[in-house]
Amino acid sequence: MSMEMVKPQAEHGFLQKLVGTWEVTAPEMAGHVPWTENVRSLEGIWFVCESRGEMPGCGEASIMMTLGFDAARRKYVASWVGSMMDHLWVYEGDLSADGTTLSLYTTGPDHQNPGKAGEYREQIVFKNDDHRIFNSSARQPVGSWKQFMEAHYHRKG
Repeated sequence: MSMEMVKPQAEHGFLQKLVGTWEVTAPEMAGHVPWTENVRSLEGIWFVCESRGEMPGCGEASIMMTLGFDAARRKYVASWVGSMMDHLWVYEGDLSADGTTLSLYTTGPDHQNPGKAGEYREQIVFKNDDHRIFNSSARQPVGSWKQFMEAHYHRKG
């Protein structure tokens, strides 16, 4: 069986900007050593983000996120796993019209109501080529989003 190699699309350009080594800080990490994230590309099609650091009150943790663009569905897709939980998060999303913000949507365990599912939105926002923000929000009963986490990524080197 012959298979044709997928070629990067224009949409992969946003993901390509993630490649490199980043220092990660967040307000709740004040006083702790910053996390480090390494992002690599799998032939410009998939992007693998590996992070490691200390979670306040929890000790060492590791996170892995994969990102890509599904050309058939015209959607960005992602997965996320962390050593601090046993849920595999799977996302689908879109890039903003100005090309600075990737919004990824998922459903998973509700942090406020154990045993129930909640809707979440994660965003990757580029402030410039060397500074990006990752934020997480939960959908509220009225339909709006309430942000509960924000981390800043600064390119190293």
